[in-house]
Amino acid sequence: MIGKRIQQLRMERGLSLSELAERAGVAKSYLSAIERLIQINPSIQVIEKIAGVLDVSVQTLIQSDKQAADEAIDPGWVELAREAMNSGISKDQFREFLEFQRWRLHREDE
Repeated sequence: MIGKRIQQLRMERGLSLSELAERAGVAKSYLSAIERLIQINPSIQVIEKIAGVLDVSVQTLIQSDKQAADEAIDPGWVELAREAMNSGISKDQFREFLEFQRWRLHREDE
């Protein structure tokens, strides 16, 4: 949710609610309502102001949690998983391989 993302970014930057509201030119009560998910559909103008102060893109604020997670995945891993799927390796086979690797690494550490 946009409110939780704003709150997280605000806190990461060490800004109080009052500081962000003042710098963005948004009422503190309105910003508080956004962060507490009472106001779940802020205007694009407000989002742009907040994004500017937080130094992030509007897209960063409005993207879903799933989109953010998808972007956080290394594309190389995604391609590797696709290759495994296309080669006919099942999820169970892949899990068995991972378990074997963990076992092997554990043995090497002993």
